[in-house]
Amino acid sequence: MPEPGKKPVSAFSKKPRSVEVAAGSPAVFEAETERAGVKVRWQRGGSDISASNKYGLATEGTRHTLTVREVGPADQGSYAVIAGSSKVKFDLKVIEAEKAEPMLAPAPAPAEATGAPGEAPAPAAELGESAPSPKGSSSAALNGPTPGAPDDPIGLFVMRPQDGEVTVGGSITFSARVAGASLLKPPVVKWFKGKWVDLSSKVGQHLQLHDSYDRASKVYLFELHITDAQPAFTGSYRCEVSTKDKFDCSNFNLTVHEAMGTGDLDLLSAFRRTSLAGGGRRISDSHEDTGILDFSSLLKKRDSFRTPRDSKLEAPAEEDVWEILRQAPPSEYERIAFQYGVTDLRGMLKRLKGMRRDEKKSTAFQKKLEPAYQVSKGHKIRLTVELADHDAEVKWLKNGQEIQMSGSKYIFESIGAKRTLTISQCSLADDAAYQCVVGGEKCSTELFVKEPPVLITRPLEDQLVMVGQRVEFECEVSEEGAQVKWLKDGVELTREETFKYRFKKDGQRHHLIINEAMLEDAGHYALCTSGGQALAELIVQEKKLEVYQSIADLMVGAKDQAVFKCEVSDENVRGVWLKNGKELVPDSRIKVSHIGRVHKLTIDDVTPADEADYSFVPEGFACNLSAKLHFMEVKIDFVPRQEPPKIHLDCPGRIPDTIVVVAGNKLRLDVPISGDPAPTVIWQKAITQGNKAPARPAPDAPEDTGDSDEWVFDKKLLCETEGRVRVETTKDRSIFTVEGAEKEDEGVYTVTVKNPVGEDQVNLTVKVIDVPDAPAAPKISNVGEDSCTVQWEPPAYDGGQPILGAES
Repeated sequence: MPEPGKKPVSAFSKKPRSVEVAAGSPAVFEAETERAGVKVRWQRGGSDISASNKYGLATEGTRHTLTVREVGPADQGSYAVIAGSSKVKFDLKVIEAEKAEPMLAPAPAPAEATGAPGEAPAPAAELGESAPSPKGSSSAALNGPTPGAPDDPIGLFVMRPQDGEVTVGGSITFSARVAGASLLKPPVVKWFKGKWVDLSSKVGQHLQLHDSYDRASKVYLFELHITDAQPAFTGSYRCEVSTKDKFDCSNFNLTVHEAMGTGDLDLLSAFRRTSLAGGGRRISDSHEDTGILDFSSLLKKRDSFRTPRDSKLEAPAEEDVWEILRQAPPSEYERIAFQYGVTDLRGMLKRLKGMRRDEKKSTAFQKKLEPAYQVSKGHKIRLTVELADHDAEVKWLKNGQEIQMSGSKYIFESIGAKRTLTISQCSLADDAAYQCVVGGEKCSTELFVKEPPVLITRPLEDQLVMVGQRVEFECEVSEEGAQVKWLKDGVELTREETFKYRFKKDGQRHHLIINEAMLEDAGHYALCTSGGQALAELIVQEKKLEVYQSIADLMVGAKDQAVFKCEVSDENVRGVWLKNGKELVPDSRIKVSHIGRVHKLTIDDVTPADEADYSFVPEGFACNLSAKLHFMEVKIDFVPRQEPPKIHLDCPGRIPDTIVVVAGNKLRLDVPISGDPAPTVIWQKAITQGNKAPARPAPDAPEDTGDSDEWVFDKKLLCETEGRVRVETTKDRSIFTVEGAEKEDEGVYTVTVKNPVGEDQVNLTVKVIDVPDAPAAPKISNVGEDSCTVQWEPPAYDGGQPILGAES
């Protein structure tokens, strides 16, 4: 932290101004620092400029000069000069030689057009509410060279947005270039801040989105232009580009720096008026004098440049917290403790309250200990007394216990009448009461160990939620278990409001949770520590109506039917159909229907008078779905593509193996099919006749295996859709099902698919396995005293499997 009353040595006493230069002429920029010997860097697009044939750099004492020789369109853009922690940006604009006019010395900008402190006035194009970014503006410098060979051959981006930095109140442009040579339609590009906030909803005075197309290079240019940058704009951003079948995404960061020094604070600009009718946006016209004075903006700027004399809370680190607490009212104790990292405020106040100065003249001490000492964590402290007797022995006590010599932690020194206790590497355990004892007399003091400032290591992120959704802000700090404060719109959120907010600590992470967000919860939230602050915005929106299917343009001939159909996310929403902006009244020819989430408009017997713009407007939502009906005088017949039918079975030679099923179980034959138009499917079963020659040989009958039955051509048509045997057919498959297979279901099944352009057929053999019949009556012979011979014939039906033997 700089010493009170001193400006940073790197501050500029003269800053370069933005200029317009004719093509082919040199451009000269000058800057002066407050003292000589300060190292100055010139930049373009975040990259340092070095001396070359193009750039000339010169330094004379406090004067620093950048010369751009023979400027051309490629040199147009944003430049910067940096000295220490001070950075000033300026622009170079190149105009055609025949349009160039004599350059006048730049006049001081009025208070309303002044840029941020520490930065040159912004160009007029950047101060306008809707002024587009000029070619070659800061975006060109931030995002690399002018369009040429792609620097990112992967994905849709030819050039991705790059990280950028800007001073408070300044302007910056991020650019993305997308190759369009292979795209049939323009790509869709969205810009986001954080994870959810769509910046298209934030377009206004501070943010504009621009896009253009270069037909020569076939490259789309998309720009995000930010003006009057504020600290809250700092964070991560994302650019998403999508086409019909491709998607690409690029992340980048924006850093908004506070202006350096107090001399650049523009009170006239800060003490401006804001229009009540303008929604709080700044009015830059000088004739506008309505509205109220913006005191909050002035106070914020004044606080950001406050010196230690302005507030005790902004005092340098070496100022004694004990002295601040002694002079502050009790209502300020908690805030002071939070600012200076005092973890045990109650214990500190209790100890301080019990301290009393001993006004009685001491015979042992010429100089006693101070009432209190303060030291930062990790540093060392010396406690010194002066004795009346140079040879007297002393004892040092900590909380009443004598301190013993232990390594390098405690060091005892005796120089003449001085006695010193040095405590190294102070920790919170050293925060205690200390005493120096000489004989029967003693003097006391208090040592307070102050923790270092707690820093923000991972900031908050903006969030966009719907009403009723859960919100969780998460922030990470440098110290585990650190004290933090949560604020909403500058007001601290206290523990008494736990019915609305929940606070959670997890090591270095701190969470603020809102279980069910309401509209009034929208605002700016902040987490404050003793060494920093993290900001984020919460946007709460009413439930949106999502459009799942929008209505499409139609081209309909005479006497045909036109159907407009759309589908939305809420099945209870109602709506109105419009024709050329006027409400459409249904009649015998025009019908309106609403079934669930689908809304439909049907027009029968279309006539030329029906050609118009049609719209569907949902009630209660700012949404309008539009399409156009084109009337065709000549009807065009559409001849669909035709494809022969085909049965897809994964088997060799298209002759599948026998399908075996146990009697009583379910038989299911699932046959994939294809064809355009959809084919007709026919299932048939071959009929068998025992020991009879077939009337006509079946084309796909199985080979003779020696069995007594032979296959004949006669077949039974199967087309039932219900019952034990049923057939179900869809566009791409046909399913034959038999519930509880029986012996008579055994046989050969033929499936045939037909359409106007062909036919395909496959035979499937089904075998049913069942319990065999009982054998014939046995014959008993050779009856003896203890044995006989039994003979029987095998059963007439073996159950579909050979009889292997019998059990007695």
